[in-house]
Formats: sequence, C-alpha cells, structure tokens
Amino acid sequence: MASTRLTRTPSSTTNQKIWTFSVWLKRSGLTEEVIFNNKNTGGSGEELRLFFKDDDLKFQSIAGGYDFQYITNRKFRDTSGWYHIVCSVDTTQTTPADRIKIYVNGVQETSFSTATNPSSDVNLWWNTNTEFQIGSNQNPNDWFNGVMSHINNIDGTAYDATAFGETDATTGEWKIKTSPSVTYGTNGFFILKNGNSVTDQSGNGNNFTVAGGTLTNTLDCPSNVFATLDAIQYKTSALTYSNGNTTVSFPGAWVFALSQWGVSSGKWYWEAKCNSGNNANSFYGICAEMVPAGNGFYNNSQNGAIMYKVGAGETYIDGSYNSSGYSPSINNTDTVGLALDLDSATKTLKIYKNGSLLTSGGTINLSSYYNDTLVFPCFSGNSSSASCSFNVNFGNGVFGTTAVTSAGTAGSTPGTFEYDVPSGYEPLTTKGLNA
Repeated sequence: MASTRLTRTPSSTTNQKIWTFSVWLKRSGLTEEVIFNNKNTGGSGEELRLFFKDDDLKFQSIAGGYDFQYITNRKFRDTSGWYHIVCSVDTTQTTPADRIKIYVNGVQETSFSTATNPSSDVNLWWNTNTEFQIGSNQNPNDWFNGVMSHINNIDGTAYDATAFGETDATTGEWKIKTSPSVTYGTNGFFILKNGNSVTDQSGNGNNFTVAGGTLTNTLDCPSNVFATLDAIQYKTSALTYSNGNTTVSFPGAWVFALSQWGVSSGKWYWEAKCNSGNNANSFYGICAEMVPAGNGFYNNSQNGAIMYKVGAGETYIDGSYNSSGYSPSINNTDTVGLALDLDSATKTLKIYKNGSLLTSGGTINLSSYYNDTLVFPCFSGNSSSASCSFNVNFGNGVFGTTAVTSAGTAGSTPGTFEYDVPSGYEPLTTKGLNA
C-alpha cells in the first residue's frame, strides 16, 4: 500500500446512518497517514476520514465544524506488528456514546482525548455516490505508507469487531476471519483479501481502481509478520525508508539501518539488492546489539560488526579492514543472500551471490562479540558521492515494488526468496521465531 491510492465511486447513495468499516494494517512510520477518506466536493464540503496523526488515531467528520470527532488516548507506535481497526456506526442509537464505536484488535476503545458524538439520526458522508479513497485523501496527499489487508465495508449494519476477527484458542492472539459472515448491503465491499486484488470479494462487484502508486502483494500478514527495517529508532541523519520499510536510502553521512528484530539463536536467511547507480559506498552485513546506533563503519569498523562492501570486494570485520575480503565481486542488481547461523558450535555468517556461496570470503566465523547478545541484519551507506540504497527481502517476496517471480526453494516456514534457502535456515518471521 505504500504511496498507493485506491478509489471507487458508488453509483448511488445508500445508508449514511448505519455502516461498518474494518481494516487490518501495519504502519511503517509515525506521520500523518490517511486510511480512508470521503468528501463532498460541493455544497458544505463535508469530509469523513479515518487517519493517523503521528501516533494518534483520529476518526472525524467535518462540515464547517465537527459532526463528530474521536482521538484515542492510545498511542499507535508499533511499526513491527499489525492492527485490526473497526469503525462501527449507528447514528440512530438513543445514547450518544453508542453511535460511534471504535475497536482495535478486538477491544472497544473507551479512552479518548477528544470525543465529540454525532447528532441523533444524522446522515454522515458515507455510502454516497462520491469518490471514496483508501490510502490517501482526495487531493491526494497524506499517503498511508504501510500495508493493508482484508478491507471490509458494510452498508446498513453496525457490526462489532467479532464479525471480522477472533481470538486464537492456542496463542490467545487476535486473528482474521478470512470469510466473515456478514450482510454487505448495496455499497458493501471486501478487497485486499489474501493478496493485492482490488476486485470486490463480497459478491457485489464493487471493485476499486488503483488510482496512484503500485499495489504490491506481500506475504507479510497478521498471521505471519515479517521483519522490516527499523524506521523509528534508526532514523538519524535523514535516512529515508519506503515500501513498507523494506527500502532504505542513505544521506551524505555514514549511518546505518537495522532490522526491527534481532536474534540471539537460530538459523536465519534474508536477501538484499543494492539499487542501480554508482553505489560504491554501500555496505551490508550484521551487527551486534553492543554497537552504538550512531556509529558508522567506513574506516572505523566496529567490534561486533561484519560489513561487506558492494562492488569492490572489501570487508570490515570486527574492526579489521581487508581490501580483498571476498570474491567474486557483488554489483548492483545482484541478489545478495545472507545466512546467519547462531546455533552451531561455530557460529557463522555466509554470503551468497545470486544463489552461490562466495568462492572467497563467503563464510565468516563469528567471534565472541556475537555471544549472548542480539544480532541484527544491518546496512550502511553514504550517498555523498552516489545514490546509495538497498531493497531488502526478509521473505515477504518483494524487492521494493518488484515481486519475486521465480522463487527458489523455501525453508519450512512460509517465505518467498529469489534463490534457494540454505538447508535448515528460515526467514525472520513470527512463525519462524516461534518454530
């Protein structure tokens, strides 16, 4: 969904008083991001929208003043997991507080910094024959830059969250009902079901159009969350993250980007591609939790960090520089595979080029710096003389906005990689971590 806008204009206006909207989503940053928006571009200019403002969730209708407005006290700062958000609306309810109900991960929100209830029996600007937007507003701007899945709109019924999700009896986690038993109504729809299809799955034929950006399928989902890069803690010196935090571009300073997740045991595999351009100042590898976040690696490589330089075959390993650290060289558009073994008696990091282990320097035995600490996938760069950026595939099946089309053999945990996953290694996912 990153910087992607979906639109549909209903052929008629239906029930504006009673309806439900349900969406599963994963944030990638803490900015202003529109989930959905509907605006009357004529008359009063009434606008109804659900959006994030930094770490707040806001649901509001505006027409000169606020028809209603809710701002949660709960903060939405998690960019590593999924949220299920349900807005259940029935303005015919006698009790004002019952007219709008917001659920997050199956629980009704009751604590708000602002709670302005709608008037009794009021028609809200919803299920109208004006353009409906998902992922941005009507301008468009305030893009939603994360991932969305299983979007349902219900015309004429106010459902609670249990219509679309349920508690897993084994894990206790809130999970998707992939085929909810609901009555959709005339303007109801169900899109992004188990993929990137905007074809309506409700049976109504209320299909959407991709009006901007590229709608890319990803295996990252609420039942199997994949690692991404950490755009919250590692956003120094104007690092730029995109594509759901699977692409990172570096500024004119030596900084690095880490995965959101570190591991202290197990065998893990991920892939990366250095983007086109003269990326001589591009590095990939691992680092231990002990390495200070503000440190770079060029000419002052740190103990607890192993970095391979793109193109030149140079390495920085625990403070030691080697000008011919590996071969053959790895260039732009080559797929780099990294296999981290923290279980064997001798812990190792292995580097693959387009599916083949490097013939020289491809296996590094890890030092004691990597014992009893979290180890992170790591990328470093400096774009002062080049456009330095990486696309990372932790198994979600996408490099940037380009999906893997001819996948290699996967491990026992679901994940899609361009080349075969080495035997015994798994993608960095919640299923992999819990295996």
